[in-house]
Amino acid sequence: MTTNKNFYAVIMAGGGGTRLWPLSRKASPKQMLQVFNGKSLFEIALERLDGVFETDHIYIVTIASQVKSLSQLASEIPLKNFLIEPMPRGTASVVAMAAASLKKINPDAVIAILTADHFIQNVIDFRKTLKSAFQIAQMDVLVTLGIKPTFASIGYGYIESGEQVVTGDELEAFKVNAFFEKPSQNRANEFLNNHKFSWNSGMFIWKVDVILSEFERYMPDLYETIMTLTPLLTVDHSGQIFSEKWASIKPQTIDYGIMEKSDKVVVLPASTLGWNDVGSWDSLFEVLTPDSNNNIIINAKHYGIESGNSMVYSTTQDRMIVTIGTQNMIIVDTPDALLICPRGDSQRIKEVVQYLNENNYTQYL
Repeated sequence: MTTNKNFYAVIMAGGGGTRLWPLSRKASPKQMLQVFNGKSLFEIALERLDGVFETDHIYIVTIASQVKSLSQLASEIPLKNFLIEPMPRGTASVVAMAAASLKKINPDAVIAILTADHFIQNVIDFRKTLKSAFQIAQMDVLVTLGIKPTFASIGYGYIESGEQVVTGDELEAFKVNAFFEKPSQNRANEFLNNHKFSWNSGMFIWKVDVILSEFERYMPDLYETIMTLTPLLTVDHSGQIFSEKWASIKPQTIDYGIMEKSDKVVVLPASTLGWNDVGSWDSLFEVLTPDSNNNIIINAKHYGIESGNSMVYSTTQDRMIVTIGTQNMIIVDTPDALLICPRGDSQRIKEVVQYLNENNYTQYL
């Protein structure tokens, strides 16, 4: 697959997520955790772009405190390709900043907005899908990738597809009728059995001028701020002027700010990617290969007796972890915190994070 001089990747990598607590912390978010055969999700996200984008066509949006760590994991990406957001203001501001930055560099740019913390098993099909999305974006539409649901998730957003607008031997896309955020269980069950519904992957492809025109139409305040900052984009994101202007932005997601309002949105089915957003410890059971007892042991010196269907993670092999009769459990051992919970309950880590915040145990965050 040859690269296209007008095609750019923008990887959103500024999150400070704690959904894999106690391993993921503000200083070490999940995209940097090297739990995938010694590689991080961020490194894997870069690898799957090989052959689609030149390295100087890959841009990383992150916060200043993460640039050093991320650049060490991606030494091939020029440091000038790191776009700094002074503080989190939602994905809408990230996309607007990236689009305006790339338009300065190449007015004909088409950008793929991608994530640093998702897992995709079928890399070959992912690359083909990006190439297809680039073609569809030439129609001046906003392309979103839709994932075929594999279970009735209430944690993902859904996309309802409408009439088919693109067709070909290996290419099809549909007009988006509606977006649905985190439905009830009953509704999720209905969506699972309806071929018109797909998961919203949070990956988008569009021309820079098309998405900027949608910002001007639907989010004029953000558009005006970004236009004011344009002379500083890719030049100085850390100065007082940039920071003060950025701080004035009202936080908003790209989904609510643009995608749910625009009449230019089409969904490209991506049913064969093996996609997972790695949103919890439970989700790792879907992407990592277990041993003969269906246990997933990561970096741990472990001995199990009649233990199965469990996960044991440790930050060190200096300590022996022994499990006896342990079934369907998650154990995560770090120097200052230990997590033990049944499989299926790891989403409740958000309650732990809330408790730590409310009780000023911020050293554990």
